[in-house]
Amino acid sequence: MPAPPDPLKFYLHKFTRLRQGGTKYGPAPHKPVLLLSLIDLFEKGEVRENKIFITAELVGIFKENFALLVTTGHNPDFYLPFYHLGKEGFWFVKTWPGKEVYSAIKSFSVLNGLVEYAYLAEDLYPLLLAPDTRNILRNTLLARYFPTIAQSYQHGKEKGGYLHDLENYILNESAATYTITQVAPDEEQQFVRGGLFKKLVPQVYNFTCCITGMRLISTHGFSMVDACHIVPFSRSNDDRVTNGLALCPNLHRAFDRGLITVDRQLKVVVSPTIAEDEENAYALKKLEGKRLNLPFGAIHYPSVENLTWHREMVFKG
Repeated sequence: MPAPPDPLKFYLHKFTRLRQGGTKYGPAPHKPVLLLSLIDLFEKGEVRENKIFITAELVGIFKENFALLVTTGHNPDFYLPFYHLGKEGFWFVKTWPGKEVYSAIKSFSVLNGLVEYAYLAEDLYPLLLAPDTRNILRNTLLARYFPTIAQSYQHGKEKGGYLHDLENYILNESAATYTITQVAPDEEQQFVRGGLFKKLVPQVYNFTCCITGMRLISTHGFSMVDACHIVPFSRSNDDRVTNGLALCPNLHRAFDRGLITVDRQLKVVVSPTIAEDEENAYALKKLEGKRLNLPFGAIHYPSVENLTWHREMVFKG
């Protein structure tokens, strides 16, 4: 009987023979960049089962790697390899119930609306879980597709890049915000920024509602605290933590609808226009005058200007 195939040798062969497609800039680099980004995602411990979701972390890592590795004029479009990698035989896309993948996906929003997650061949998944085989696959991809960039790429990763700079911007910890705020994000960049806002606002508030003090985190990594924009992103293009509050879902809705606001002393103000059972434990009136629980570090505090805008433009006084 023939010996069973060695999975590592098989995928080393597959990874060095990706179908890249030709463009005026040469072979498209998107598939190897996505595979390197996937390896990074495993390295960070972000993959807990054989389901690869379209997350801000993955899209951000892809864009960071693309900027470090690609010197041609190719656009760093994430949706292209996520869909087309399915032609390689080890990457599979699971669509949402009732949805079908079209013959061609031409935008990130279309991809995100169709795809629930992707998954890997059963014998590839454990190779990416193991540090040794993960490193072999990474080095093989770099040597095959980016031989002249590999060394500078490793140095660039150590210094940080797109995702690192964007996190610092959203945390209001970077002075170099001009270029980020002046360039309107495309749909992929907006997805990354929105995802980081939702992640980092609860984080700086220690996953605690800044009004009620409710704190709940599940062992699955879910939190019951929302990241709430003070001034809507569609109006402000501002997704820094200073334009956010960490609120439990019912207060998030109340804030967005102007039923509550925050005064100059950072105390809760409740709209006089509401009618409710004030004896109820969850009555909004019970929160009147309650001071916000603020994050550690004044650079993360909600912006005075943004809170003023909310009082004047949203609050039903």
